[in-house]
Amino acid sequence: MTKPTYYITTPIYYPSDKLHIGHAYCTTIADTLARFHRLKGEEVFFLTGSDEHGLKIQRKAQEKGITPIEYVDAIIANFKQLWNELNISNNDFIRTSEERHHKVVQDVLTKIFEQGDIYKKNYEGLYCVPCESYWLERQLVDGKCPDCGRPVEKMQEESYFFKLSKYQDWWLQFIEENPNFIQPASRRNEMINFVKQGLEDLCITRTTFDWGIPVPFDKKHVVYVWFDALLNYLTGIKYGTDDAMFNKFWPASLHLVGKEIVRFHTIIWPIMLKAMGVELPQKVYGHGWLVIDGDKMSKSKGNVIDPLALIDEFGADAIRYFLLREIVFGNDGNFSRDALITRINSDLANDLGNLLHRTVSMIEKYHGGVVTNAGVSEAVDEDLQALVKTTVANFEKDMDAMEINSAIKGVWALISRANKYIDETGPWILAKDEAKAARLQTVMYNLAETLRVVAILVAPFIPSTSPKIYTQLGLEVPAEFLLTDAEFGKMQSTKVQKGEPLYPRIEIAEDGATIIGGKRYEPKVEAPAPAVEEPKIEMEPIKEEITIDAFEKIDLRVGTVKAAEKVKKSKKLLKLQVMIGEEERTIVSGIAQYYEPEALIGRNVIVIANLAPAKLFGIESFGMLLAASDGNGNLVLADAPGMASGSRVK
Repeated sequence: MTKPTYYITTPIYYPSDKLHIGHAYCTTIADTLARFHRLKGEEVFFLTGSDEHGLKIQRKAQEKGITPIEYVDAIIANFKQLWNELNISNNDFIRTSEERHHKVVQDVLTKIFEQGDIYKKNYEGLYCVPCESYWLERQLVDGKCPDCGRPVEKMQEESYFFKLSKYQDWWLQFIEENPNFIQPASRRNEMINFVKQGLEDLCITRTTFDWGIPVPFDKKHVVYVWFDALLNYLTGIKYGTDDAMFNKFWPASLHLVGKEIVRFHTIIWPIMLKAMGVELPQKVYGHGWLVIDGDKMSKSKGNVIDPLALIDEFGADAIRYFLLREIVFGNDGNFSRDALITRINSDLANDLGNLLHRTVSMIEKYHGGVVTNAGVSEAVDEDLQALVKTTVANFEKDMDAMEINSAIKGVWALISRANKYIDETGPWILAKDEAKAARLQTVMYNLAETLRVVAILVAPFIPSTSPKIYTQLGLEVPAEFLLTDAEFGKMQSTKVQKGEPLYPRIEIAEDGATIIGGKRYEPKVEAPAPAVEEPKIEMEPIKEEITIDAFEKIDLRVGTVKAAEKVKKSKKLLKLQVMIGEEERTIVSGIAQYYEPEALIGRNVIVIANLAPAKLFGIESFGMLLAASDGNGNLVLADAPGMASGSRVK
């Protein structure tokens, strides 16, 4: 019988600088999903790698006086070390500098060129070097790149263009017919709005630098980094060289990417595949960003965390668990050292670690280490067994839906129940009564068996821990854990082997250092970059005084946003439907660059309710939202959470 297949990819990471915890986050998610599908008995191919070409890399190498390949080789070595220490189970690591990838890119480029979807013209426009992205003037935010907020450069050169615009209508129809292709839904809506503004043909070659793949039909050009990079997903499964392997795994089950590159993977990539005549992947998921203590990672702030140092201190499984448990998949998440330590101590040391330690210790004490099921059951045993069965079923359902956080919570609810089961059954009391020896054996078996099932369920999350649990239970560690084995009652008689604590409790010294297993660790973050004095922002002059009578003419009310959408052909405007008491109003507000429409629905905002109506882009707007702006690209809405719609603001 042929196994079902599952092909998952991470983005291929750009090796322009040192590693940080954000790199570990995305890859840990992908690895967890890959391990889960192996747990289900599927044949999995898991691809990650590095995107190595482009002007940014070439400039970085020149600054250091080395070649681009020398520059990226050193960084790639660190990537591979991190994946190894994080126990990442990828099947391949693709590098876009490899010859196997060059051939795929050149073959695809030639095919699309020969069918007339690529043409040459002189290009003059705006380019963001860090993002390797082209932009139109209307797409900039305050004159800067809308993705990263950094300055763009004017570029003028001869280039080849891919007819992206030709496929706009096809793309919109495809997304309408395949609504689950882009996940989560908020990302899908963003992309639809972007495309409806009109797709421009994509510049796909450069002549102003040479660190890239040569264009086969015009050797003075190199391939634009994104057209090159996206094709890695085909190279990894031997497109054009091994039809059997390619057909086994394509279309990809899941492209996992950060939300900042969703546009490339959900607009450019599908259109490239359509032009090639290749089936599209099943799903692209844009996960959220990782911030540090509520603040975006920045070298200047000195809050960039080295994941290798973190693993050395806390262990890979602890880091993996925190990232998966603490952050709801799809949302932005916060990394905090204090939260990490709390989570390790509570969930891993106290809950899981303590359950294993107590169970193995009691089996050794009462039964010489031998686990035997005497079959003397009571209602409390049946409750535990029923929860095991329910937990396994919910785990599979949650993981299939990629609700990783929910799956973990479910497993830990079982662990908590098992700890409570110890208190309910009182093994230390049973041990005092010889007549209850068989009952004690049953209790010990139930605990050991629950731990065996838990070890299987946590294998995708904390893969180094599961074998340790099996070993302490006296079980042979399988070559591969399987979900079909997570059935209560499969454990045969065995002899436990008490070992070291799974997770030693972490103590905090007075100076903030951590003490783990008697070893002291200092917090490790990058040193802040030299401070750059921020330009002083001049406060706008305060307007002339008004009387209280004049102020009281302004009627401020709480309004609840019921619907929101971007205004067509406008980069700045949102059209909102706002309920003020029982009255519904249309309000057009210039906040599209600061808020996604979906994020506003249900929010209580403050409205100038008696402002005379005005037409904006042909839409009558009745009212204005209150907001604060510093004049430097930052804007925050004033709101009134918990207040009834229509309430007067005084």
